[in-house]
Amino acid sequence: MNLMPPPGSPPLLTLAADALLFLHIGGGVVGIGSGFGALVLRKGGRAHIIAGRAFVVAMLIMAAIGAVVSPLLPQNANDVPALFTLYLVATGWRSVQDRSGQVGAFEIGALVFALITVAVGMSLAVDAAMSPMAVLDGEPGSAYLIYAAFPALAACLDIGAILRGRLSRPHRIARHVWRMSFALFIAAGSLFLGQPKVFPQALRGSPLMLVPELTILALMLFWLARVLLAGAARKADPSRPLAA
Repeated sequence: MNLMPPPGSPPLLTLAADALLFLHIGGGVVGIGSGFGALVLRKGGRAHIIAGRAFVVAMLIMAAIGAVVSPLLPQNANDVPALFTLYLVATGWRSVQDRSGQVGAFEIGALVFALITVAVGMSLAVDAAMSPMAVLDGEPGSAYLIYAAFPALAACLDIGAILRGRLSRPHRIARHVWRMSFALFIAAGSLFLGQPKVFPQALRGSPLMLVPELTILALMLFWLARVLLAGAARKADPSRPLAA
């Protein structure tokens, strides 16, 4: 994200832009660091909880700034990822805070937010397709459709949860795992792949830049499998403890 105001801008505007950029970058750095910590630390332990709280706060700050500022720059390619990250972190946090598993107004509001995010992505895809060069902010319309596909999938899962009316503990934890992990994946991709200029020249374009993202996906799949398989085993044998 480029928050540099044009030359000759009022000092107050420059100061505000610098503050937002600092918060955006700082939130991303803290979010990625704490997110990796939450993935590898013992689940439910104090360190995991502290890392998770830091991740939620940092990511909400980073994504909120991106969602508000991107349309104004304009840097529309960041709109859907920023909105989707906000949604993922908020709903992932909610899934472990409400241990009853009951689905209510929050989940319905989250569904509406996801659908709005899909609509934004579709609108940007149309704008890109109708532009003279068939691109918008350097991205083709197909890229915006891909961006919109992920919140569309999440919205479908929300509809399923709303229709059921309640999430079992394994599905509630799985919801937490994949949403927090995918938000971390987006943040890591934005840094390691989206901002290569902050890394040494030797690393730019290197396959090593894919390692953080692939590690996140691998850990996400590991924890999803562990939680869901343990949940299925416990359903067959109620006396069996559920992995967290």
